[in-house]
Amino acid sequence: MAKTTKIKVDAQEAKQRLTKIIGKLKKAYPEAKVSLDFSTPLELLVATILSAQCTDARVNAVTARLFKKYRTASNWADVDQEKLEEDVHSCGFYRNKAKSIKKTCRIIADEFDGTVPDTMEGLLKLAGVGRKTANVILGNAFGGQGIVCDTHVIRLSRRLGLSENSDPVKLEYDLMEIVPKRKWGGWTMFSHLIVYHGRGCCIRLESRIATTAWLPNIVRRIIMSTFGRNCYPDGEMSRYRYVPGPGDMSVRKNNRR
Repeated sequence: MAKTTKIKVDAQEAKQRLTKIIGKLKKAYPEAKVSLDFSTPLELLVATILSAQCTDARVNAVTARLFKKYRTASNWADVDQEKLEEDVHSCGFYRNKAKSIKKTCRIIADEFDGTVPDTMEGLLKLAGVGRKTANVILGNAFGGQGIVCDTHVIRLSRRLGLSENSDPVKLEYDLMEIVPKRKWGGWTMFSHLIVYHGRGCCIRLESRIATTAWLPNIVRRIIMSTFGRNCYPDGEMSRYRYVPGPGDMSVRKNNRR
């Protein structure tokens, strides 16, 4: 298991750095938005539960069928457990996800008159809903603002020198201090931009190598001009490397470790 490098972050410096980072990321990812398909807060809530350890593309393929079948919180709550497990099987962890959906929708049906609550306090009363899921719902279904501390936001916030915390709740509060709540699209847009950048440019520590040859030129320029060749503060980037793509094997060979 890779050792986490400890870093010290000055909030004022991080806020100044953020101005440059967000401006360039908005230019690189003008289409940044939530990747899950939905038309109601309930649909987004169900899709978010299904998205744990599953790709958004897979979830969208599954929910395209399920959202026609289950339209209300009571529909989801009343369906037989085994039947729902069968319906969500391809999303992985289907037993736990089916159980969470049924419990959550039962609370919505019984305690909230079938309507997904639109406050953090209300959402946290739902089974299996934490601050990350609640912020997804608030920011994308209700037009509110919330910082979603998923794996990309946690990892890149440290590597970009925005916070020294990897704990999701501590990180959320750190970012709330330096990310403007309304400017640049606010907390919700910040989350989308970081997630898009994480998916497009960064890989897990186990893989050690990241390839940018297929990325748009503007994204490659952002990586180098904003973050430098070594990319991130205090040596953390030593676990990540950007190397030429498969089209230039000679250079790629020379860059191997």
